[in-house]
Amino acid sequence: MTREGTTVFKVTVVGSRYFGALVFEALRKETGVQIAAVVAPAADDRLALAAQAAGVPVNVLADPKIVPGEAIPEGTDLIVAAHTHARVSDEALARARLRGVGYHPSLLPRHRGIAAVEWTILEGDPIAGGSVYHLADGWDAGAIAAQDWCFVGKGEGARELWERALAPMGLRLLTEVVRHARDHGEVPAKAQDPAFATRAPMLRKAAVLAEGEAPANTSLVVLVIGPDRPGIVRQIAERALRHGANWAASRMASIAGEFAGVVHFELPRASAQPLTDALRALESTGLRVVVSASDGASALPPGFRACQLQLTGEDRVGVVSQFTTLLAERGVSIDALDTDIQRGGAGGDGTHPGRPAFKVTARVRVPGSVDIEALRRDLGALAQKMMIDIALDDRAPARA
Repeated sequence: MTREGTTVFKVTVVGSRYFGALVFEALRKETGVQIAAVVAPAADDRLALAAQAAGVPVNVLADPKIVPGEAIPEGTDLIVAAHTHARVSDEALARARLRGVGYHPSLLPRHRGIAAVEWTILEGDPIAGGSVYHLADGWDAGAIAAQDWCFVGKGEGARELWERALAPMGLRLLTEVVRHARDHGEVPAKAQDPAFATRAPMLRKAAVLAEGEAPANTSLVVLVIGPDRPGIVRQIAERALRHGANWAASRMASIAGEFAGVVHFELPRASAQPLTDALRALESTGLRVVVSASDGASALPPGFRACQLQLTGEDRVGVVSQFTTLLAERGVSIDALDTDIQRGGAGGDGTHPGRPAFKVTARVRVPGSVDIEALRRDLGALAQKMMIDIALDDRAPARA
């Protein structure tokens, strides 16, 4: 075990990809520092390959979400996390004399979460930064060991900011913290002020929008109602297959002995009428069938953009009301809205484990007069306020 004044300080690097490999190579060059092992999500990860080439033991995670105690070698002085999405367990931290530190590309406690750089740009922050913090329970809430800042360039995107300033800053800060721990036998610690904490949940899709194009196919929306019996869905599916229709979406249920179903088909225009006739022929079996055809070219009015909106967060009162109000104030129409509450989630989407996760998917029409980037910023501000994840995409799914 390393003590102050000895010559070897043992570090285990937990990380992945380019940044993990950079940190690994930098720490290998530090006098008196020995890389005891590397923990990576896959054997072909860039960090794992760098360690293998250097003859350093590699532990590949069986579960990419957590680093177990046995992944950390005995005698480790400090765990260094460099671009890892796996939580370092309490058992793992307990195996390192000085526990562990990680790098977060924000001025913590601002932008705690998986998308800190993206939220820095989304919020229009003029200043960004990086923090080396103590790994602990909570959402990037451990004490600060080192911190620095930089200006955000005009028009700079998240990737450019990361590559230009935040990645080099993280490499430097982590190296400085390891040197301090090696020389002094402790890691600096300054508690974060939770009053200034903000969340930076994952952004699943970018809001890069283009004018919607008329689809090549025609849509049929079919309503089927009648006495429930085996084989109704099979009869509908066989006719759809026979006429080359894609079963895009459906809602079906048996209620009080009655079958009720709505199906959305997409198919070549030439097949629309033959399929309509085939489905209406089912009325001879006692079913009521209503078919509505929609020419895809008219589904999106001129001057509008078809977009998909996704929202994920912990269930709370007012989520749907607030974001639909924001859309209505900007003239955005909602074509379809699906909501779902999932309980006992794993917390990987920005929610806390065991708490209900509220998920919304909406298909919307955005007027051409609306600035998409401004709309995205407004949605981002709402997401930040409500501690939820909102993403906007122009590639709307097939109509239900």
